[in-house]
Amino acid sequence: MLLNPPGAAPGPPPDRAARGPLRIVLADDAVLLREGLVRLLAEDGHQVVAVVGDGPALVEAVLGHRPDVSIVDVRMPPTYTDEGLRAAITARSRLPGAPVLVLSQYVEASYAGDLLADGAGAVGYLLKNRVARVEEFLDALDRVARGATVLDPQVVAQLLAGQRRDAVLEALTPRERQLLALMAEGRSNAAIAERLVVSASTVEKHIGNVFAKLGLPPDDAHHRRVLAVLAYLRA
Repeated sequence: MLLNPPGAAPGPPPDRAARGPLRIVLADDAVLLREGLVRLLAEDGHQVVAVVGDGPALVEAVLGHRPDVSIVDVRMPPTYTDEGLRAAITARSRLPGAPVLVLSQYVEASYAGDLLADGAGAVGYLLKNRVARVEEFLDALDRVARGATVLDPQVVAQLLAGQRRDAVLEALTPRERQLLALMAEGRSNAAIAERLVVSASTVEKHIGNVFAKLGLPPDDAHHRRVLAVLAYLRA
Protein backbone atom coordinates (compact mmCIF):
# COMPACT_ATOMS: atom_id res chain seq x y z
CA MET A 1 0.00 0.00 0.00
CA LEU A 2 1.29 3.46 -0.86
CA LEU A 3 1.15 6.06 1.88
CA ASN A 4 1.32 9.84 1.71
CA PRO A 5 4.83 11.12 2.49
CA PRO A 6 5.35 12.92 5.83
CA GLY A 7 3.82 16.35 5.80
CA ALA A 8 1.79 15.73 2.66
CA ALA A 9 -1.87 16.59 2.51
CA PRO A 10 -4.23 13.60 2.96
CA GLY A 11 -5.53 12.11 -0.25
CA PRO A 12 -5.75 9.01 -2.37
CA PRO A 13 -2.61 7.15 -3.45
CA PRO A 14 -1.05 8.65 -6.60
CA ASP A 15 -1.82 5.47 -8.57
CA ARG A 16 -5.55 5.92 -8.11
CA ALA A 17 -7.75 8.25 -10.09
CA ALA A 18 -11.23 9.07 -8.84
CA ARG A 19 -13.31 5.98 -9.42
CA GLY A 20 -16.55 6.20 -11.34
CA PRO A 21 -19.46 3.74 -11.36
CA LEU A 22 -18.93 0.60 -13.42
CA ARG A 23 -21.28 -1.86 -15.08
CA ILE A 24 -20.10 -5.31 -14.04
CA VAL A 25 -20.74 -8.95 -14.95
CA LEU A 26 -19.97 -11.32 -12.07
CA ALA A 27 -19.21 -15.00 -12.68
CA ASP A 28 -18.83 -17.25 -9.64
CA ASP A 29 -20.69 -20.42 -8.62
CA ALA A 30 -20.10 -19.90 -4.86
CA VAL A 31 -23.28 -18.25 -3.64
CA LEU A 32 -21.88 -16.67 -0.48
CA LEU A 33 -18.89 -15.07 -2.21
CA ARG A 34 -21.10 -13.97 -5.07
CA GLU A 35 -23.60 -12.25 -2.77
CA GLY A 36 -20.80 -10.65 -0.79
CA LEU A 37 -19.23 -9.24 -3.94
CA VAL A 38 -22.56 -7.91 -5.20
CA ARG A 39 -23.07 -6.04 -1.92
CA LEU A 40 -19.49 -4.74 -1.85
CA LEU A 41 -19.69 -3.48 -5.42
CA ALA A 42 -23.08 -1.84 -4.86
CA GLU A 43 -21.76 -0.04 -1.79
CA ASP A 44 -18.96 1.40 -3.95
CA GLY A 45 -21.53 2.71 -6.44
CA HIS A 46 -21.22 0.04 -9.12
CA GLN A 47 -23.98 -1.84 -10.94
CA VAL A 48 -23.83 -5.62 -11.31
CA VAL A 49 -25.73 -6.13 -14.57
CA ALA A 50 -25.53 -9.95 -14.57
CA VAL A 51 -24.61 -12.72 -12.14
CA VAL A 52 -23.78 -16.14 -13.61
CA GLY A 53 -22.39 -19.43 -12.39
CA ASP A 54 -20.80 -21.15 -15.39
CA GLY A 55 -18.62 -20.47 -18.40
CA PRO A 56 -21.17 -20.44 -21.23
CA ALA A 57 -23.39 -18.07 -19.25
CA LEU A 58 -20.42 -15.75 -18.73
CA VAL A 59 -19.72 -15.54 -22.46
CA GLU A 60 -23.38 -14.85 -23.15
CA ALA A 61 -23.57 -12.17 -20.45
CA VAL A 62 -20.43 -10.37 -21.67
CA LEU A 63 -21.64 -10.32 -25.26
CA GLY A 64 -25.16 -9.31 -24.26
CA HIS A 65 -24.35 -6.62 -21.68
CA ARG A 66 -20.92 -5.41 -22.85
CA PRO A 67 -19.94 -4.50 -19.28
CA ASP A 68 -17.19 -2.13 -18.26
CA VAL A 69 -15.48 -5.10 -16.60
CA SER A 70 -16.20 -8.72 -15.65
CA ILE A 71 -15.15 -10.45 -12.43
CA VAL A 72 -14.56 -14.15 -13.05
CA ASP A 73 -13.74 -17.09 -10.79
CA VAL A 74 -11.16 -19.37 -12.46
CA ARG A 75 -12.83 -22.59 -11.29
CA MET A 76 -16.45 -23.17 -12.22
CA PRO A 77 -18.67 -26.13 -13.17
CA PRO A 78 -18.55 -28.78 -14.44
CA THR A 79 -14.95 -29.81 -13.66
CA TYR A 80 -13.89 -26.92 -11.41
CA THR A 81 -10.50 -26.58 -13.08
CA ASP A 82 -10.16 -23.55 -15.35
CA GLU A 83 -13.60 -23.17 -16.97
CA GLY A 84 -13.93 -19.56 -15.83
CA LEU A 85 -10.56 -18.62 -17.28
CA ARG A 86 -11.31 -20.32 -20.61
CA ALA A 87 -14.71 -18.66 -20.80
CA ALA A 88 -13.12 -15.25 -20.13
CA ILE A 89 -10.62 -15.84 -22.95
CA THR A 90 -13.45 -16.93 -25.25
CA ALA A 91 -15.44 -13.80 -24.40
CA ARG A 92 -12.41 -11.62 -25.19
CA SER A 93 -11.89 -13.39 -28.50
CA ARG A 94 -15.46 -12.55 -29.47
CA LEU A 95 -15.41 -9.07 -27.93
CA PRO A 96 -11.76 -7.98 -28.25
CA GLY A 97 -10.38 -6.05 -25.31
CA ALA A 98 -13.34 -6.79 -23.01
CA PRO A 99 -11.92 -6.02 -19.52
CA VAL A 100 -11.70 -9.07 -17.25
CA LEU A 101 -10.52 -9.46 -13.66
CA VAL A 102 -9.96 -13.13 -12.80
CA LEU A 103 -9.99 -14.39 -9.21
CA SER A 104 -8.14 -17.56 -8.19
CA GLN A 105 -7.68 -19.50 -4.96
CA TYR A 106 -4.09 -20.37 -5.83
CA VAL A 107 -1.13 -18.78 -7.61
CA GLU A 108 -0.93 -20.05 -11.19
CA ALA A 109 1.36 -17.82 -13.23
CA SER A 110 0.29 -19.62 -16.42
CA TYR A 111 -3.24 -18.25 -15.97
CA ALA A 112 -1.93 -14.70 -16.11
CA GLY A 113 0.07 -15.56 -19.23
CA ASP A 114 -2.99 -17.03 -20.93
CA LEU A 115 -5.00 -13.89 -20.21
CA LEU A 116 -2.27 -11.62 -21.55
CA ALA A 117 -1.62 -13.68 -24.66
CA ASP A 118 -3.75 -11.54 -26.98
CA GLY A 119 -1.69 -8.46 -26.09
CA ALA A 120 -4.79 -6.31 -25.61
CA GLY A 121 -4.40 -5.55 -21.90
CA ALA A 122 -7.40 -4.71 -19.69
CA VAL A 123 -6.90 -7.90 -17.69
CA GLY A 124 -6.23 -8.67 -14.05
CA TYR A 125 -5.36 -11.77 -12.08
CA LEU A 126 -5.81 -11.61 -8.30
CA LEU A 127 -5.91 -14.15 -5.52
CA LYS A 128 -9.30 -14.37 -3.83
CA ASN A 129 -7.91 -13.28 -0.49
CA ARG A 130 -7.13 -9.92 -2.11
CA VAL A 131 -10.89 -9.21 -2.07
CA ALA A 132 -10.70 -8.88 1.72
CA ARG A 133 -8.39 -5.90 1.19
CA VAL A 134 -11.32 -3.94 -0.12
CA GLU A 135 -9.57 -0.77 -1.25
CA GLU A 136 -6.86 -2.70 -3.11
CA PHE A 137 -9.45 -4.90 -4.79
CA LEU A 138 -11.65 -2.01 -5.88
CA ASP A 139 -8.65 -0.06 -7.13
CA ALA A 140 -7.47 -3.06 -9.18
CA LEU A 141 -10.96 -3.48 -10.61
CA ASP A 142 -11.06 0.17 -11.67
CA ARG A 143 -7.62 0.00 -13.28
CA VAL A 144 -8.54 -3.12 -15.28
CA ALA A 145 -11.76 -1.41 -16.43
CA ARG A 146 -9.63 1.50 -17.68
CA GLY A 147 -7.36 -0.81 -19.69
CA ALA A 148 -4.51 -1.58 -17.30
CA THR A 149 -2.90 -4.95 -16.64
CA VAL A 150 -2.91 -5.89 -12.95
CA LEU A 151 -1.24 -8.98 -11.49
CA ASP A 152 -1.42 -10.03 -7.85
CA PRO A 153 1.83 -9.19 -6.03
CA GLN A 154 2.06 -12.84 -4.92
CA VAL A 155 2.13 -13.93 -8.56
CA VAL A 156 4.96 -11.50 -9.24
CA ALA A 157 6.79 -12.66 -6.09
CA GLN A 158 6.54 -16.30 -7.19
CA LEU A 159 7.99 -15.42 -10.58
CA LEU A 160 10.89 -13.62 -8.95
CA ALA A 161 11.51 -16.54 -6.58
CA GLY A 162 11.63 -18.97 -9.49
CA GLN A 163 15.19 -17.88 -10.40
CA ARG A 164 14.30 -17.71 -14.10
CA ARG A 165 17.18 -17.70 -16.55
CA ASP A 166 15.98 -16.31 -19.83
CA ALA A 167 18.47 -14.93 -22.35
CA VAL A 168 16.39 -11.80 -22.98
CA LEU A 169 15.62 -10.99 -19.36
CA GLU A 170 19.24 -11.66 -18.40
CA ALA A 171 20.07 -8.46 -20.30
CA LEU A 172 18.02 -6.39 -17.86
CA THR A 173 19.71 -4.71 -14.92
CA PRO A 174 18.42 -5.44 -11.38
CA ARG A 175 16.68 -2.05 -11.35
CA GLU A 176 15.06 -2.75 -14.74
CA ARG A 177 13.83 -6.13 -13.45
CA GLN A 178 12.40 -4.39 -10.37
CA LEU A 179 10.65 -1.87 -12.59
CA LEU A 180 9.24 -4.62 -14.83
CA ALA A 181 7.86 -6.41 -11.76
CA LEU A 182 6.06 -3.22 -10.73
CA MET A 183 4.73 -2.85 -14.28
CA ALA A 184 3.37 -6.39 -13.96
CA GLU A 185 1.44 -5.29 -10.87
CA GLY A 186 -0.21 -2.61 -13.00
CA ARG A 187 1.59 0.34 -11.44
CA SER A 188 1.60 3.64 -13.30
CA ASN A 189 4.82 5.55 -13.97
CA ALA A 190 4.03 7.93 -11.12
CA ALA A 191 3.50 5.09 -8.66
CA ILE A 192 6.69 3.35 -9.81
CA ALA A 193 8.63 6.59 -9.35
CA GLU A 194 7.35 6.94 -5.80
CA ARG A 195 8.04 3.29 -4.94
CA LEU A 196 11.62 3.44 -6.27
CA VAL A 197 12.20 7.00 -4.99
CA VAL A 198 13.29 8.29 -8.38
CA SER A 199 12.02 10.93 -10.78
CA ALA A 200 9.35 10.32 -13.40
CA SER A 201 11.91 10.99 -16.14
CA THR A 202 14.17 8.27 -14.69
CA VAL A 203 11.29 5.81 -14.77
CA GLU A 204 10.56 6.70 -18.40
CA LYS A 205 14.23 6.17 -19.26
CA HIS A 206 14.27 2.75 -17.56
CA ILE A 207 11.04 1.72 -19.31
CA GLY A 208 12.52 2.75 -22.64
CA ASN A 209 15.57 0.59 -21.90
CA VAL A 210 13.33 -2.37 -20.99
CA PHE A 211 11.38 -2.04 -24.23
CA ALA A 212 14.60 -1.84 -26.24
CA LYS A 213 16.19 -4.88 -24.55
CA LEU A 214 13.01 -6.92 -25.01
CA GLY A 215 13.00 -6.04 -28.69
CA LEU A 216 9.71 -4.11 -28.57
CA PRO A 217 9.70 -1.49 -31.37
CA PRO A 218 8.07 1.94 -31.01
CA ASP A 219 4.33 1.39 -30.77
CA ASP A 220 1.41 2.31 -28.57
CA ALA A 221 2.95 2.69 -25.09
CA HIS A 222 0.20 0.73 -23.36
CA HIS A 223 0.49 -2.12 -25.86
CA ARG A 224 4.24 -2.35 -25.29
CA ARG A 225 3.71 -2.52 -21.51
CA VAL A 226 1.44 -5.53 -22.01
CA LEU A 227 3.98 -7.24 -24.28
CA ALA A 228 6.78 -6.54 -21.79
CA VAL A 229 4.78 -8.11 -18.95
CA LEU A 230 3.93 -11.07 -21.17
CA ALA A 231 7.65 -11.61 -21.88
CA TYR A 232 8.26 -11.45 -18.14
CA LEU A 233 5.63 -14.10 -17.46
CA ARG A 234 6.86 -16.45 -20.18
CA ALA A 235 10.50 -16.32 -19.12
